[in-house]
Amino acid sequence: MCIRKRAYQLDGEWTIVLVPERPNGFGIFIVGGLTHFVDAETSFWLQNHTRQGMVADFLDAGYTIYTSNLYGRHWGSPKAVKLTERIYNLVHKQEILNPRIHVVAEGMGVLAANAFLNNRQPLIRSAALFNPCFDVKSLVHQEQMNRLFYKRLVKEMARAYEIQSEEVISKIEEKEMITSTCPIKVWHHSLKSPYSLEQIRAYERVQREIGYPIELALLSDSYQSLGKKMIRFFQEHENL
Repeated sequence: MCIRKRAYQLDGEWTIVLVPERPNGFGIFIVGGLTHFVDAETSFWLQNHTRQGMVADFLDAGYTIYTSNLYGRHWGSPKAVKLTERIYNLVHKQEILNPRIHVVAEGMGVLAANAFLNNRQPLIRSAALFNPCFDVKSLVHQEQMNRLFYKRLVKEMARAYEIQSEEVISKIEEKEMITSTCPIKVWHHSLKSPYSLEQIRAYERVQREIGYPIELALLSDSYQSLGKKMIRFFQEHENL
């Protein structure tokens, strides 16, 4: 149950903070996917039935939650990554929270979340990722066969990275998968995720190579109890 909701604006982008009735002192930073939005009153995670249920589970367990609009379809742009760090600093100045947080990220949001995990490794307790997009380069190459979606994707990336559409391909060729040293668990739904399992397997290999293997759960049914499953994962990393 939420007893207080606050809204902040940074660089014109709204961030909502939800404080539970009985705080446990830990924060969860939610980085949403393609359909995510946050305004002064609500967000996609408060309106969508599945994600609303996850938020309710987090609040009932005592977690303080915060999430931002992050410029909409940011595709992991440096501007969005920088804003995640500013949001963390703002929220932790305003709220009484343990500085080491959990991160929940979905889909495209994982691109920015992974950079945040890498930049702020000492402050990350664990990360729960579902239906993640880890590799924007492979996504663009994959979608070149679908001309309509490809053109839209390139336009979105050009806007997010503040470059010309003609520069997008050369820009993403510079990008590599970002690794992390914090505990990570991935949930992938084989029917509902727009991103391939091959991306996850590639990320899994890279993380294993650097000595920080991830946990992977493959979903074939609904997202039922996913919030509670994430909480159990979080609690494994709260006595460190």
